[in-house]
Amino acid sequence: MKVLIIVPAYNEAIIIKSVLESIINENPNWDILVINDGSSDKTGEIASELKKVKVVNLPCNLGIGGAVETGFKYAFFNNYDFAVQFDGDGQHKASEINKILQPLIEGSADVVIGSRFLVKSSNWKPNFSRRLGIKIFSLVNSLLIKQKITDNTSGFRAYNRKAIEFLARDNYPTDYPEPEAIILLGKNGFKMMEVFVEMQERAEGKSSISGLKQFYYMFKVLLSILVSSIRAPIEKKPN
Repeated sequence: MKVLIIVPAYNEAIIIKSVLESIINENPNWDILVINDGSSDKTGEIASELKKVKVVNLPCNLGIGGAVETGFKYAFFNNYDFAVQFDGDGQHKASEINKILQPLIEGSADVVIGSRFLVKSSNWKPNFSRRLGIKIFSLVNSLLIKQKITDNTSGFRAYNRKAIEFLARDNYPTDYPEPEAIILLGKNGFKMMEVFVEMQERAEGKSSISGLKQFYYMFKVLLSILVSSIRAPIEKKPN
């Protein structure tokens, strides 16, 4: 069973080493791929110092969609059975990776989303506008794919081989990949499920989406979701 942990990272030099070491300590048999998304700091250099870690240094900043799709392509062409998307900013816990891998191993899902909202937790408390956006995305996406997804913006996800191949073939959304991917996968017959995971506040920095930008972001994401929802299902290519 080959497992690849995909870590998209942009200017995470302060925290990236501890994030990667936490994954290595959790299971040294997992392979780790850092997608250094055109960082202007030493994110790529620091990640490269760890022997268990492979690094792809993108020549410019593609954004989270382009970075994660790069990871899917690597996973597909190197024949990984499972891939886990794990953010490089310290919000995710390596101790929760096995939890989102297990349904894939059992064959009960193609994609597993780590959700902050299946259980009430004191570790992560979004502000009002973010809570509102989360509820709206959940309602809209759930109506469109007829399956309730509570955490549409979670970047902590696991994929089986079938989903990896599908997303590696230039199908992964680039603008607002997390909520759009749920529509894309749902419309194309992939079985998704959520499991509760504990998350923590990012170790350094703050979100670039704050204040009134959050409402503008919600509008753009909803528009993008609606456009994705009217696209015809993508014909799956044979293996």
